[in-house]
Amino acid sequence: MKEFNINTLVRKNILELQPYISFRDNNEFENPVLLDANESPFGELNRYPDSTQKELKQKLSEIKNISASQIAVGNGSDELIDLIIKVFCEPKKDSILMMNPSFAMYGFYASINENKVIKLDLNENFEIVKDDFLTISNDFKSKIFFLCSPNNPTGNSIEDIEFYIQNFKGIVVVDEAYIEFSGKKSCTELLDKYPNLIVLQTFSKAWGMAGTRVGIAYSSQEIIKLINTVKAPYNVNSLSLNKIVEIISKQEVVNSNIKNTLNEIAWLKNEFQSVKCIKKIYPTDANFFLIEFENVEKIYEKLLENEILTSKRSPQIPNCIRINVGNREENTQLIQVLKQCQTL
Repeated sequence: MKEFNINTLVRKNILELQPYISFRDNNEFENPVLLDANESPFGELNRYPDSTQKELKQKLSEIKNISASQIAVGNGSDELIDLIIKVFCEPKKDSILMMNPSFAMYGFYASINENKVIKLDLNENFEIVKDDFLTISNDFKSKIFFLCSPNNPTGNSIEDIEFYIQNFKGIVVVDEAYIEFSGKKSCTELLDKYPNLIVLQTFSKAWGMAGTRVGIAYSSQEIIKLINTVKAPYNVNSLSLNKIVEIISKQEVVNSNIKNTLNEIAWLKNEFQSVKCIKKIYPTDANFFLIEFENVEKIYEKLLENEILTSKRSPQIPNCIRINVGNREENTQLIQVLKQCQTL
C-alpha cells in the first residue's frame, strides 16, 4: 500500500482516550496480597480475570506465529465488531460497507453507533463484482469494509481478497469465522503487508466452543492497541479463558471434530441429491448449506413441526434455507423429514 497513517482514520476522541490499565495484570509479582480491586477474599471465582488475557494470547502467538501484541480477545467476535466500529466510525457521520447478503451484525452494530450502512450487492453466485466495489467504495468513502469469507449465510469463499484490501481506502475487516472448514489460507498471512487489515476468527465454530463466547482479532500493533483502549477492562471471564487455553492444548481433538464435520458435509451433500423438493444446493466452504427449495414456507414449517430448527433466509434470499451440518443422527433426521416434504 501507499503511505498509511492509521491516525487519519481513527476518531479524534479515541486517540485522546486513556485506556483502563490494571496495575496487577501489567506487572509481575511472586506472592501478592490482593487488596487493590475490592474483590471478596472468599469464593471459588472471587478474583477478576486477567484483563490482558496474557496466557491465551501467548498460546495463540505460538500456534499462529503472530506477535501477542497483534492479538485482541473479545467476548465473541460480536464485541470486536462493535469495538472496531467505535474506534473508527464517528456517529452520525461515517459509514461502513458490507456485502449483501452477509452477516447481519456488521450492520446492526453500525446502526447502534448511528453509522450509515452501505450494502454491496453480490451477484447471482454470491460473488463480489469488482467494478461495483470500486464504484461504491469511491462514492461513499466508507471507513470500514466488512468482508466475510467464507460468507454467512451463503457459504462461499470470496476470491482475490487482496484486491479489496489494496483498493479500499479505509479499514478492511476479513471475518474468517468458518475458515477452518474451507481449506483456504488465512488472511493473517497478509498482516505484515497491509496495515489497514484486521482479521477476525472465533472459537465458536470449528473449535466447538460457542458457549465460551471468545473471538479473536489479529492486526497491526497500532490497531490492536486502539481496540484494547476501548474494550471493557475484564471483557472475557475466567471460565471462558481457561476453557479456551485448555482446548488449544488439544488440537488433535479439534482436528478430529473438523474432519468429522467435513465427512458429514460430504454425506449430506450426497443425500440432498435424492431430495426432490430441493431446487439448488449452493457451494459451501463452511459448516452449513444454503439450499433453494420448492414451497420453502411449507418445508420450513414441516421442519419446525419435527423440531428441526433451521434458518429461513427468504425473502432476502428467495426460497432459501440455511441448514447447519449436525452429527449423523441429526443429519439423518433432517433427510428423513425433507423426503417427507416431497409431496408438499
